[in-house]
Amino acid sequence: MQPVLFEKIVHNEELVPSIFKLVFKSEYIAQNAKPGQFVNIKCCEGINTILRRPISICDVDRDNNYVTIVYQKRGKGTEYLSRAREGDTLNVIGPLGRSFEMSDRYKNIAVVGGGIGIFPLLFLLKESKTMKKTAFIGFRNKENYVLIDEFERYANDLFISTDDGSFGYKGFITDLFENGIANEKFDIIYTCGPEAMMEKVVKASYQAGIPCQVSLEQRMGCGIGACLACVCRIKIISESEKENSNKSWHYKRVCKDGPVFWGHEWYEWGQA
Repeated sequence: MQPVLFEKIVHNEELVPSIFKLVFKSEYIAQNAKPGQFVNIKCCEGINTILRRPISICDVDRDNNYVTIVYQKRGKGTEYLSRAREGDTLNVIGPLGRSFEMSDRYKNIAVVGGGIGIFPLLFLLKESKTMKKTAFIGFRNKENYVLIDEFERYANDLFISTDDGSFGYKGFITDLFENGIANEKFDIIYTCGPEAMMEKVVKASYQAGIPCQVSLEQRMGCGIGACLACVCRIKIISESEKENSNKSWHYKRVCKDGPVFWGHEWYEWGQA
């Protein structure tokens, strides 16, 4: 079991309305974190927010032991977290969960993210040593886009969409991805974001014969696999069994068995 850590906050700033970037110092997390993992944060003392909040690790500076998370203020817990200031103590457990699979055999990778789902993908791009990295990231509008400079730094090619066309391509990021996958042979796809977006990404990836990993977002209780509050339905099958009509499903814990799963484990083939 991971220890409870009490770490100092370096800074906590609002990037755009309701989206905050928090950096804290933690040697243990910085030296052990892998892309796709998350931290579980106690947002305040007392009974106002009893459960911790799971937040993906967005970046790590291993030289200085800095850990960066980016989160959306959307409820009581993250409201309290947004009030934290430099020098405050952060009560945190991590790194937690199953990370993305990164291998030297993947020479050409792509990430597809939507909204707050882009944050764990930035850490993956930074850590990946592959020669070719392509990023497809989508936002609601120009006022909501963040971390563009960082994605440009770590991706060889960057494609951006907004729903209203206020920046980049007008439409869904899956449109750009489907065009990209038709013109380039990626070795693996990684995706995180709205469920409908990930379903399209997984389906397009496997139709093209490309493996895909998804990072799931789920409400959690303990974050360590004990409470079973975050179970999701997973199909453990081999590539050759994807078309099997006799589907038997298992329930897995997103916090412990995930949050990263293979696309063919998560997506129910033949439903769309």
